[in-house]
Amino acid sequence: MTSRIFKSIVTVAAVILCSSLLLILGVLYGYSSDLQTMQLKDALNIAAVGTEDAGLEFLKDIRSDRFRLTWIQPDGTVIYDSSAQEEQMENHLQREEIRQALKYGTGSALRRSETLLEKRMYEAKRLSDGSVLRISATRQTLVVLLVGMLHPVCVVAALAILLSALLAKRLAGRIVQPINQLDLEHPLENDTYEELAPLLGRIHQQHTHITQQMESLRRKTDQLEQISANMHEGLVLLDHNGRVLSINPAAQALFDADNACVGTTFLTVDRSPEMSEAVEGAFRDGQHSFKGKRKGRVYRFHLSRIHSDGNIIGLVLLAVDITEAENAEQGRREFTANVSHELKTPLQSIIGCAELLENGLVKPEDTRHFIENIHKEASRLVLLVEDVIRLSHLDEGVEMPRENVDLLDIAQEVAQSLQLAAQERNVTICVTGQHGTFPGVRGLVWEILQNLCSNAVKYNIPGGRVDISVTQQDGHTVLRVADTGIGIPADQQSRVFERFYRVDKSHSRASGGTGLGLSIVKHAAQYHNAKLTLESTPGKGTIVTCTF
Repeated sequence: MTSRIFKSIVTVAAVILCSSLLLILGVLYGYSSDLQTMQLKDALNIAAVGTEDAGLEFLKDIRSDRFRLTWIQPDGTVIYDSSAQEEQMENHLQREEIRQALKYGTGSALRRSETLLEKRMYEAKRLSDGSVLRISATRQTLVVLLVGMLHPVCVVAALAILLSALLAKRLAGRIVQPINQLDLEHPLENDTYEELAPLLGRIHQQHTHITQQMESLRRKTDQLEQISANMHEGLVLLDHNGRVLSINPAAQALFDADNACVGTTFLTVDRSPEMSEAVEGAFRDGQHSFKGKRKGRVYRFHLSRIHSDGNIIGLVLLAVDITEAENAEQGRREFTANVSHELKTPLQSIIGCAELLENGLVKPEDTRHFIENIHKEASRLVLLVEDVIRLSHLDEGVEMPRENVDLLDIAQEVAQSLQLAAQERNVTICVTGQHGTFPGVRGLVWEILQNLCSNAVKYNIPGGRVDISVTQQDGHTVLRVADTGIGIPADQQSRVFERFYRVDKSHSRASGGTGLGLSIVKHAAQYHNAKLTLESTPGKGTIVTCTF
């Protein structure tokens, strides 16, 4: 601002100086012309007196470079000229100054001389004999006057400009100093020019508005950063060139990156062909998604194009871990297929027996056997449907009312309910432990004990044992079911809790199992946040521990 004020002051001073010089030159030029005219008339009067007294001899004695004398007869013939030969000069009767002098006694004219080729001043006077004496001189031009005054004018102009520059610099500094010292953080508290009051008021309003906007933006930015930092999903923002603008911790962990990748091309962070295709597709079509594996888990990558004022400004990439959903979907597909298969077996048996009975193809003595078979398969079908319903409820996470459950009491009840089955297989059931309660769903705890103990009886050996113990350890209630049965091979122990998985399929169907018992145990334990472990040795038995 100081520079602009300085230049403005100097420019104004220069304009004023030039205008003043031109005005002075104009005045001087007018004064010079008038003075020259007066001098010319005085010289003419002197020459006229001399000519009247001495005639031509007087004129010939006059030698001057400043003016020219011409003597003309009344008929316009030139008698004498101080600068040219008389016989070579044309008739001057029609010259304006000559006509004026012949008519009025004196005459004046200003014109360009045809002989001397310059602008000249003419003064003429009629003599007593009727002839005319004329004097002329070159008129002083403005250029000539300016050239003559050039040196003093330049000196004056230089001094004026220098003085103007010094004063302008000092004045500009004094003008700008209060402005430079303005406290823009508190505009209304400044003591400065009154003319600045409206501007400072506007600045105060703008400052308040900007402060509020910045504070709002800061809060939103903090919220966004907090949300982004605590997201389990990976979030990456890219600019219109595909460079990383922001990447949250989840995405950094997923792509093995850090904040150093900000500003670099994202395709250097993830070089997979499907990611490159997805980025190109999102920029081209607006959005793109694909499913891929990273670090042994399945992710859904969704890329969406970001617009602002009709222009593409970047992409947002969201990586969602869908491993559990994929596993659940795979489990549902397998479960559906297994349920269909398991339901077909008893239904086909029931339909086959019914058709034989309906068509009279069964001997009377075998009728009872077929009816018993239908009843057995129907009962098995009912059990299967009940187990499927239980698993469905557990999968859906339906909230069930909880109560204080005494695990030892339930263990004793389950053992009592299995006594008949145990006696048929010559198996001894023993329950030991101590009472202790924990918040749980009694029906689900019953299902855990019922399925574990029922399997321990079914897959035991004649004369075997089933030991059920309930203990308290470190604030937890521990259930332990041990049997002396056939055991489970090591390569199959991790799968026994899968739905419809059977170690010995023929034995399981013969015993009336649905293949869902241990799966119900697993889900019921998960519902109670209980830890389930299995230890088994083929030919020696199995131990299942559930810690509530």
